[in-house]
Amino acid sequence: MNGNWVVGLTGASGAIYGVRLVQVLLDQGLDVHLMITEAGWRVLHDELDWQASKRQEMLQAHFGGRAGSYVFHPIADIGATVASGSFRTKGMVVIPCSMGTLSGIAHGSSDNLMERTADVMLKEGRKLILVPRETPLHAIHLENMLTLSRMGVRMLPAMPAFYNRPSSIEEMVDFLVGKVLDSMEIEHSLYRRWGDNNEQPRP
Repeated sequence: MNGNWVVGLTGASGAIYGVRLVQVLLDQGLDVHLMITEAGWRVLHDELDWQASKRQEMLQAHFGGRAGSYVFHPIADIGATVASGSFRTKGMVVIPCSMGTLSGIAHGSSDNLMERTADVMLKEGRKLILVPRETPLHAIHLENMLTLSRMGVRMLPAMPAFYNRPSSIEEMVDFLVGKVLDSMEIEHSLYRRWGDNNEQPRP
């Protein structure tokens, strides 16, 4: 149980965040239960050139051969282990999280495995971290986030920071993934923290 996390990727822009998080978790020897929505596969193709017609090959190429192991659950498999509260996990991260998935979670729809698994996290009192990626936000988006936040869900929007003076897209991605790992209470060294090396970055 100690290394068992659920990670979901949806159709919001920012697929690289989810891919990088899974890789870091696996490299630390943790086990990942992975699910990707159909729109998520489309974004993986559009943003990272993944071949959606060769899903298992893509997963193995990017996540295989690491210290930890992953189990991929098709989004329609509502009978998967993670759909039951009796299957114990540390928690779940949806990264990136579309407004559609966020709405489904906020309203308890459980229309697919990802929404159902998030519902399990809520009812079992486990960590649930959402990384929404949308702009601008309208009132319904904000109300859904507030609803979930009041239930204890950690809302971690995909907002890059610049006080650490990133010099590449990879560093910007690692900063956001590092903030997610902080919320998961997992040690990492993906970004320089304020005050590290006795240097104060410019705010």
